[in-house]
Amino acid sequence: MERSNDVFTKDGTTNINKTPANKETKGTWKACLFILGEEVCERLAYFGTSANLVNYLHQRLNQDNAAASKIVTNFQGTCYVTPLLGAFLADAYLGRYWTIAIFSILYIMGMALLAMSASVVGLKPSCHNGICNPTGPQKTTFFTAIYLIALGTGGIKPCVSSFGADQFDDNHEIEKRRKSSFFNWFYLCISISALIASSVLVWIQMNVGWGWGFGIPAVAMAIALVFFFSGTRLYRLQPPAGSPLTRILQVLVASMRKWDVKIPADKTVLYETANEESSIKGSRKFAHTNKFSFLDKSAVETTSDKVNGSVNTWRLCTVTQVEEVKSIIRLLPVWACCIVFATVYSQMNTTFVLQGNTMDRHMGCHFRIPSASLTVVETLSVILWVLIYDQLIIPFARKFTGHARGFTQLQRMGIGLVISILSMVSAAVLETVRLDYIKNNKYYDLKTIPMSIFWQVPQYFFIGCAGVFTLIGQVEFFYDQAPDAMRSLCSALSLMAIALGSYLSTVIVTIVTRKKKLGWITENLNRGHLDYFFWLLVILSFINFMVFLWVSRLYTYKKVIH
Repeated sequence: MERSNDVFTKDGTTNINKTPANKETKGTWKACLFILGEEVCERLAYFGTSANLVNYLHQRLNQDNAAASKIVTNFQGTCYVTPLLGAFLADAYLGRYWTIAIFSILYIMGMALLAMSASVVGLKPSCHNGICNPTGPQKTTFFTAIYLIALGTGGIKPCVSSFGADQFDDNHEIEKRRKSSFFNWFYLCISISALIASSVLVWIQMNVGWGWGFGIPAVAMAIALVFFFSGTRLYRLQPPAGSPLTRILQVLVASMRKWDVKIPADKTVLYETANEESSIKGSRKFAHTNKFSFLDKSAVETTSDKVNGSVNTWRLCTVTQVEEVKSIIRLLPVWACCIVFATVYSQMNTTFVLQGNTMDRHMGCHFRIPSASLTVVETLSVILWVLIYDQLIIPFARKFTGHARGFTQLQRMGIGLVISILSMVSAAVLETVRLDYIKNNKYYDLKTIPMSIFWQVPQYFFIGCAGVFTLIGQVEFFYDQAPDAMRSLCSALSLMAIALGSYLSTVIVTIVTRKKKLGWITENLNRGHLDYFFWLLVILSFINFMVFLWVSRLYTYKKVIH
């Protein structure tokens, strides 16, 4: 049935009953309020678990500094790998709504088990005089819980931001502009959760108990699911379009089968559906591009492409399907440049915390802040810069660039990469000064040196600012440049860069701690060289930024036929 332009959305979205979405009653900010509420609670659960996890491992599971750091980065990395599974299921079969719902239940189960492992007698490690002796089954329970959480995040991380963006129609100019603001406010909500987790929850974990410290995030995750379901009647749903991997393979196989076929000079004769709708459910048609022309062979019609009048999709693909694959290929170099940034960003919950553990954490005469709570500076930085960027920088930059968003997404990401280098320089300089102070005063065996933890503020502030530019720009870029029917998958690809960044951090830590006594990150950081580790990340970040500049100059944005 033909849809009225005045009543229904033009991007193929439906309501929960699978009928065309009414643009006046479904979607936009009224639906996003529930999605943002869900995100606040879910991120509170995640950050409440991960922000101080390195100290839990050190204190309760008897892990040394290097081992605890690697466990945390491996956990964080897994949280960003599992989205590939969730994204595939969302794009191919379940849709984003049901993927979020199903994986949230797994998430809640993991959070509940983690809270039990820290509070139930028999499951929690027994401790005497500050020394804990976890048993094998207790360790197994803990690791089962955190990796069940990692699996649960796999259906939420790649879908929630895309699901929120789905509430705005790209074919409606006003809604399209609002979508850009949605990504800013989405990240702001994440930062509010991080603020609460790094201040209130971390304090509870260190001063009240780990049972309460992990129990509250478990309750928050349950509330997140309630928030999500409460907005069901207002949501616009993008229907699943079948396996994106199958469509990619069809293009590759068809191109190889026709390796000797000549591509016509007139690209308008390449195969495409005759009607306005794309052959891919939920996708608009793409305009042809000249790059990666070998793939165009799959859209060249030959006499053997049809069997009994039907197209063999493993021999003949539409231009839109070919351009889907080209879009993914174009994204890969940009994606690769995000990995080193993710390595830098992951230090906030690992080496920054370990560095802070060695410093004076007193705030006044009696109050002693947990070292992990200094991430509140990063969170406040994010909140500040999101507001400044959305309200001041975009209007100001728009006057000079003429771009509706102020900067292109790649320009925004590049600015963040530069700021991330400043963060690592700050950390490296502080560690150099700290070690010189220890050397001059012979404080090698002093557990806490008389040097304020607040000297870490600049590195946390810069990393927060870098996140506003690079991480938000990255999420928006991968959503905007992804094929319509592969947006969850491309969001997962973006998250995969964060996973590889965490794993890269693990690899680097493993290499620099290979020699226990002479390693850079030792059990006694006063005798180590954490500063070398930070300077290494400065060098890697600079090289990565130069590569990013080259990649950005070569990138061409996708073209959609409206």
